[in-house]
Amino acid sequence: MARTNNLAIDDIVASKEVLVACGPGGVGKTTTAAATGVYVAMKYPKNVLVLTIDPAKRLANALGLEGIGNDEIEVSAESFSDAKLKIKGTLSVSMLDTKLSWDSLIRRHAKDAATAKTILSNPLYQNITGRFVQSHEYIAMERLYDLHSSGKYDLIVVDTPPTRNALDFLDAPERMADFFASRLLRWLITPYRSRLVNIASKPFYQVADRILGSQFLQDIAEFFIAFQSMYDGFVVRAESVKHLLSDSRTTFMVVSTLELVPAREAKFFVDELNKRDLDLSTLVLNKVLPASFRSKSARELAERLMQESQKIASNFSTDLDETRTARVLFEIGQSFENFQNVSLQEASLEKHFSTSAQHTCTIPFFDEDINDLNGLSRLGQKLWS
Repeated sequence: MARTNNLAIDDIVASKEVLVACGPGGVGKTTTAAATGVYVAMKYPKNVLVLTIDPAKRLANALGLEGIGNDEIEVSAESFSDAKLKIKGTLSVSMLDTKLSWDSLIRRHAKDAATAKTILSNPLYQNITGRFVQSHEYIAMERLYDLHSSGKYDLIVVDTPPTRNALDFLDAPERMADFFASRLLRWLITPYRSRLVNIASKPFYQVADRILGSQFLQDIAEFFIAFQSMYDGFVVRAESVKHLLSDSRTTFMVVSTLELVPAREAKFFVDELNKRDLDLSTLVLNKVLPASFRSKSARELAERLMQESQKIASNFSTDLDETRTARVLFEIGQSFENFQNVSLQEASLEKHFSTSAQHTCTIPFFDEDINDLNGLSRLGQKLWS
């Protein structure tokens, strides 16, 4: 059984509008975010959106969708009905498309249509938006802000990239604003704003021209001159996005397993959230071994099985090879001891973690893969009820 606090999801649904799922990679974060969306839509008359920023094809398959893109797609009531599930609210899904989101952002922030056209038609635009400093993380925050501002959804569950990248997600708005005011940007555009280049900077541009080509530098400069014209809009927007993260309507859910490396990553992220004074409502510990592995009497039985394996094997039918039987019995006892050691280690880490968040949920290993709505529903039940 999963150990959960029944108040956790009630608190979130009652007082929060954004739930950000974050943590190490490979711990079931995307599936947990999707299962949370499914559970809330089934149990509450709420409009729920799962926004995935770290895309996984499994999510589309599990929800019975042909594909997930930048536009929100609603999971039909018929899909729930076909899975013999009842839904009280609605569930929609969106997967961030960086390029489409940037195009939309440019059109919205540009001072006029001509500026937007200049940027969008610039030969470097597509390449830069793919590699631009904080490009993916910043546009993810913009997308979240837009979806939240639309008022269409009562709860948005955000599936973020793995832990340390997710910090970029948190810092992106401020870093983007800093970039617009950077010395590098001023150096790139100065000679194209004016024909007058000071003596100190002239050698830099002469060398750059020889290495990169003057047309390349000119394309960069033209792009950023037009881009910088949107500075005020970006800064105001960045502040709004930053405020959304720290708003009382936003909360965080850290997902991890209790293996040493993921647990260390999760602890790093928990500490960062606390340092930033961001609301951490829920800690999800996934794939946890059953508490039965911690049983003292079971440990004693395993030790006896190892110590007396030969004697026990001799009591079996003569049809069995006594030596092989004894070896199997010994390995069973040893295997249990190994699992118990891991389980006790998990218990220690769980106790250490439990003080980090308002609610702690532990989820056991599932015997089967979660690849459909029924699986997500079962996980949501284990997680939240």
